[in-house]
Amino acid sequence: MKLFGLLITCFVLPAIAQAPDVVQAAKKEGEVMLYTSLVPEDLTPLTAAFEKKYGVRLKTWRANSEKVLARAVTEIRAGRNDADVVETNGPQMESLYREKGLQPLKSQHLKDLMPQALQPHGHWVGTRINMFVQSYNTKLVKKEELPKSYAELTQPRWKGRLGIEAEDEDWFAMVVKELGEEAGLRTFREIVRVNGLSVRRGHTLLAGLVASGEIPLALTTYSHGAEKMKMKGAPVEWFAIAPAIGRANGIGIVRNPPHPNAAALFVDFLLSPEGQAILQKGGYVPANLRVADRAQKLPLKFVDPAVILDEDAKWKKLWAEIILGGPR
Repeated sequence: MKLFGLLITCFVLPAIAQAPDVVQAAKKEGEVMLYTSLVPEDLTPLTAAFEKKYGVRLKTWRANSEKVLARAVTEIRAGRNDADVVETNGPQMESLYREKGLQPLKSQHLKDLMPQALQPHGHWVGTRINMFVQSYNTKLVKKEELPKSYAELTQPRWKGRLGIEAEDEDWFAMVVKELGEEAGLRTFREIVRVNGLSVRRGHTLLAGLVASGEIPLALTTYSHGAEKMKMKGAPVEWFAIAPAIGRANGIGIVRNPPHPNAAALFVDFLLSPEGQAILQKGGYVPANLRVADRAQKLPLKFVDPAVILDEDAKWKKLWAEIILGGPR
């Protein structure tokens, strides 16, 4: 236990990870191991920028968020210390915290983050925000007919024109809670009854179907996915029925990292304006408010990872019953 306490102190005491002593210590460690669900096209420039700046190798293991969590938890329970840093979806980060797999996190950039990116317990913070937005094909949907509320989607003119991603029960839970549970569930039941929903697996696929015109309006695309389609010249635009729902992807340092200084240095880099700008180029909404983004100005409601974990069975059942089990 004394050794464990010392390792944590090595990270926590240098509050400014960019301090020369931490940078030099990180260079002596030589590398940092990151487990992440960040896609390769965005992970590659991030890796290149970090290694060029500090001369510390960034090793990565990438998988979807569930596999990242499973591997990290398995290693922690087995007493293995392979990973230094974990970066993935908020609910999985919260699960890792509950497994006592993370140590308290400090960075000079915490003060610049969105308040919603900070967790009360302080063991992980949001890095990039997946912003759930509604996207539409500009050739098939006129701007003036866009719905201003979910209730407007019960109008028959939307019949056969709506799509949704197959695994967005966390978005569903937050929207329904915001509308008031009874009223919210009634609204979505009516949307599905009157107009049906085309349920597709994958946000990139859904954004592509909007671009092709197969689905004129999608309820749950990511703002960065719609932006990427738009930048490629597709007839796609996005908007948000207030409040916009965001899901933070977070980062944390494992309980007993083999490279504590390099881990601290990488976390600080990713939360810095430089690291956040790289994520923004990939289309993500940066958590650091010093990197301005259009989506940061929306009325935001963040997915509460603790609520999603504690009420998981309830919302999965309602999602399956209302959304997945409804007419297409």
